[in-house]
Amino acid sequence: MKRYDAIVVGAGHAGCEAALALARTGHETLLVTMQLDAIARMSCNPAVGGLAKGQIVRELDALGGEMAWTTDNAGLQFRMLNRSRGPAVWSPRAQCDKQAYHMLMKSVLEKQKGLELLQAEAVKILAGNGSAEGIETRSGTKIFAGAVILTTGTFLNGLIHVGLKNYPGGRAGEPPADGISGSLRGLGFEVKRLKTGTPPRINSQSVDFSKTTPEPGDEPPVPFSHFTDPEVFRRTKKQLPCYLTYTNETTHELIRGNLDRSPLYSGVIKSIGPRYCPSIEDKVVRFPERVRHQVFLEPEGFNTSELYVNGISTSLPEDVQEGIVRSIAGLENAVITRYGYAIEYDYCPPTQLKPTLESKTLENLYFAGQINGTTGYEEAAAQGFMAGVNAGLKLSKEDPFVLGRDSSYIGVLIDDLVTKGVDEPYRMFTSRAEYRLLLRFDNADLRLMDTGRALGLIPEKMYSKFERYRETVSALVSGSGEPAPRPEDLSPWTLEQAVSEAEIEKKYSGYIRRQKANVGKQKKMETKRIPAGFDFDAIEGLPPEAKQKFKKILPETAGQASRIPGITPADVALLLIHIERFKNARAGMAGADGAGQK
Repeated sequence: MKRYDAIVVGAGHAGCEAALALARTGHETLLVTMQLDAIARMSCNPAVGGLAKGQIVRELDALGGEMAWTTDNAGLQFRMLNRSRGPAVWSPRAQCDKQAYHMLMKSVLEKQKGLELLQAEAVKILAGNGSAEGIETRSGTKIFAGAVILTTGTFLNGLIHVGLKNYPGGRAGEPPADGISGSLRGLGFEVKRLKTGTPPRINSQSVDFSKTTPEPGDEPPVPFSHFTDPEVFRRTKKQLPCYLTYTNETTHELIRGNLDRSPLYSGVIKSIGPRYCPSIEDKVVRFPERVRHQVFLEPEGFNTSELYVNGISTSLPEDVQEGIVRSIAGLENAVITRYGYAIEYDYCPPTQLKPTLESKTLENLYFAGQINGTTGYEEAAAQGFMAGVNAGLKLSKEDPFVLGRDSSYIGVLIDDLVTKGVDEPYRMFTSRAEYRLLLRFDNADLRLMDTGRALGLIPEKMYSKFERYRETVSALVSGSGEPAPRPEDLSPWTLEQAVSEAEIEKKYSGYIRRQKANVGKQKKMETKRIPAGFDFDAIEGLPPEAKQKFKKILPETAGQASRIPGITPADVALLLIHIERFKNARAGMAGADGAGQK
């Protein structure tokens, strides 16, 4: 069997981005998936973006990722959320044709030079001398590589729940992966359980839309990708409406009357689910004062009648699901095409990872996506991209690539994971970012495209157009009076975009300066690196709990150490003192060795 530079296990949103990043930077890569016909499958809502998530997708695009372009081409409705508020929290969102998204991404992967696809199940991580060396498949084949990236989604020992019945599954209709978890435990990794869920789908032909409220897309629509020509996009993009309806007291009484048949409330499910995306059972129990909850009917594609019933994620029995659906206005005669379910799965607490997403336990093994305790296609794709880039850089013996909290939501995401860990599925929100006015969706290119170019993932022709756009924005902000460029000099960027960006920069200039000043103060802490081999136990006066936290996380900088939950400013002050003592002692030893040699 051929040896590869890298193997990516899993072809969900994390795996696709990881494999493309590796192959596009010149590394021979193998992408292994249990089902080639499920590449980039949208297991839950076929939507991309939303609050803070839209910013992540724009950042990924500016760095050279694939998700934004695929979304533009597979999208069936585009909206900008939070327009009534400030630009710091404006977020693009798109409903997608899930089959088109899958086929487009599969085609990109198949055509990518240096990338091979293989349908197989990985059951074991091969390791030697403290480093990952490859994988073993269910058939017993051993495949070797310099780096391995695990992007296993909900498949690790997946268990699907519908009512009080459960059965093994990675998602509906697909088997779980039941070998990797044991392999990871054998290598010394901590493996735990989380839970997520999905609502039923219904046939749109059975819906009375006159009882619902249409929710059209924006006109004109705004594309996700910086490389999509907005003028052509506006003229040609076909959009479908979504529809809004509500649950009611009949719905809620039905749910309350069947909680004894819910795996969540009968004790069958013991794992923690996403707090910010609760099931309809959780909503009814946790918010008894609410007389109704929103339900969005969202198309799953241009060529299917299936609707995603957003707002009633549930694991109640099938007969109860039918009652719930038909109690909702407009859905009295609805036909369910797929029932909702909950799924429990294994994940590895991400505090076991470095900021590069490489494991601290086993060198050259990387983790990305739901295996790190996150939820959402966008969070997964961002992690996959970062893991792929860093694996490639390490293979090339180059410095690692880590984004700061001040530069991107992706940086906030990964820092939160590896520093704070998770005790529930992690979802990104604008409130998680201290500098969200700097991290807007509209300036993702200005923040990160230079980095994407340096990584070798932004083509020269597109980068030249971007530079002209940046110069135009700068001239507009400064009021230098530089002549407006010709449209062909900017395309796919536009003068309209440049004017809008400049207006935001000028309008919020005071707040932006204040946030940049705060960034400068925090960066001083980030430059104070903790030396390799530093002994946290030697810090005099540091509480034992703080020592335990430091030894578990192994922060790389004083800034990262300060963000560990439970660490106080006094703990950080002691850490800084002992870092200096450690450096001075090591410098003194080096000086003594030099004197002895003379």
